Amino acid sequence: QVQLRESGPGLVKPSQTLSLTCTVSSDSITTNYDTWGWIRQPPGKGLEWMGVIGSDGSSYYNPSLKSRASISRDTSKNQFSLQLTSVTPEDTAVYYCARHTTAMQTFTAWGQGTQVTVSS
Repeated sequence: QVQLRESGPGLVKPSQTLSLTCTVSSDSITTNYDTWGWIRQPPGKGLEWMGVIGSDGSSYYNPSLKSRASISRDTSKNQFSLQLTSVTPEDTAVYYCARHTTAMQTFTAWGQGTQVTVSS
């Protein structure tokens, strides 16, 4: 059973860069056709898709993030990471990493989520 685990700082100051890493076990991030992504949920709001990285390393992002988001990967560690620049308090949210299974057109595995607060 695939497992995903988010890690990173729980508190980030405004204007700084938020960095999170997702460690995947019992599956490979280079598996064909699956993509690996980040989703967040601000307090009192719904889920927001942020972006994904494919098995070939290509990445796609939510345009609403205005190029602030970047997803990279370390295949030797079976990890992928999110960087979000110039954060504001509006970026406060629970951040999830997840696997998107192309054949099912949905996210089929999720991490437990990690709270990130943007505050000075």
